[in-house]
Amino acid sequence: MPNPPLKHRKQLHRRDEPGEARFLTFSCFQQRPFLSRDRSRRWFIDALIRSRQTHGFHLWAYVVMPEHIHLLLWPGDAPLKMADVLYTLKKSVTNRAITWVQSNAPDFLPQMEDRGPQGRVIHRFWQRGGGYDENLFSPDKIWQKIDYIHQNPVRRGLCDSPTDWAWSSARAYEDDVKEPIGIDFDSLPARTMR
Repeated sequence: MPNPPLKHRKQLHRRDEPGEARFLTFSCFQQRPFLSRDRSRRWFIDALIRSRQTHGFHLWAYVVMPEHIHLLLWPGDAPLKMADVLYTLKKSVTNRAITWVQSNAPDFLPQMEDRGPQGRVIHRFWQRGGGYDENLFSPDKIWQKIDYIHQNPVRRGLCDSPTDWAWSSARAYEDDVKEPIGIDFDSLPARTMR
């Protein structure tokens, strides 16, 4: 079945300003819950670890939801193109997902199928486009986003407490847990509000 016609999307304008934190949100293809299994969540965490090593950003908060991701990154004072970071993250996960599905669950491939106007088929893990990208420079705004990120699974009814959700940085904030990925607390501005 062909995909519905695309709605006009607003053009995302990234401001890659050194020193400004970035709140990023991006979704799975057609909001499908491709991240509902530990396997695919692990693929994302692995990609996040590699991307942090490659691009040198600081990770301040994250949550892996069934159909989307929230990240709070700080590039430091060096210039960093967030489009490059996202490409690294998304491409790795897409490649692993498609390879796994082709080998282990080929009947699932139609769920990932994106048919272009000329009939060309591409298998996608992520929604087209750049997602949501907001520059943050105020400690208050940064901490508001951290709280928002950590509360996301609770608001969705996936858990009772943010620390119950294993695929988030919430436990790192409460107990300095380094799994599934550590947080760069040394560069995080102090909380000025509660």
